[in-house]
Amino acid sequence: MTVASRTPIIAGNWKMNMNPEEARALARSIREQLPDLPNIEVLLCPPFVSLPVVADEVKGTRILLGAQNMYPDPSGAFTGEISPMMLSAICQYVILGHSERRNLLKETNTFVNRKVLSALDHGLRPIVCVGETLEQRDAGRTEQVLRRQTRGSLANVPSFSDIAVAYEPVWAIGTGRAATPQDATAGIDVIRETISSMAGKDTADHVPILYGGSVSPSNADELFTQPQLDGGLIGGASLMADQFVGIAIAAQESLR
Repeated sequence: MTVASRTPIIAGNWKMNMNPEEARALARSIREQLPDLPNIEVLLCPPFVSLPVVADEVKGTRILLGAQNMYPDPSGAFTGEISPMMLSAICQYVILGHSERRNLLKETNTFVNRKVLSALDHGLRPIVCVGETLEQRDAGRTEQVLRRQTRGSLANVPSFSDIAVAYEPVWAIGTGRAATPQDATAGIDVIRETISSMAGKDTADHVPILYGGSVSPSNADELFTQPQLDGGLIGGASLMADQFVGIAIAAQESLR
């Protein structure tokens, strides 16, 4: 599935779903069903209000915790926002630049970059999302969009050792229309080549690049056998314990 220096990551992005008690129940069910998977990282990314209860459920396990977003400033008059200082005591990861925030909330590469730099400054590992829309794909602009988003979002990063990237073609998110393994590999190759041009091939070869977009137990095996694909950012399937666990198991088994 991947070179030995990259540890695959299976991240469950729960998006705006479930109240804290529902989140607790889902985290417990995942914890109880998840076997020991020593060669991958599994993390859950619930809404902000559910981070404490999920943290309590996974305490003492290998399951990690991630936030779905953050504001770049450590504190201040930013009503409704969550700062990296608030997250760093409870989370190991944070998702940044998700397509829903880029497209619905108009977050720019420059703003995403501010978040990335701030996350690293506060000991959080960012999963930086990049991906093209269907319109951009049909216009033959996929490579251009991926290079621009990758360069802009990762500008001036002091070290790539704590960076993960997620390739999430917007046309495949929540649509049931997953990219083919060849589509996923082509996008990931562009992202890795772009990082190589920014920081060198050896650095780029160590950056985990995930795929996100309608990943399910039925297509996980085929996706995860692609050598450049280092796990998945899982949306809808992460809300069902058995499906999420099945995807994590597929990631582990693809390393054999």
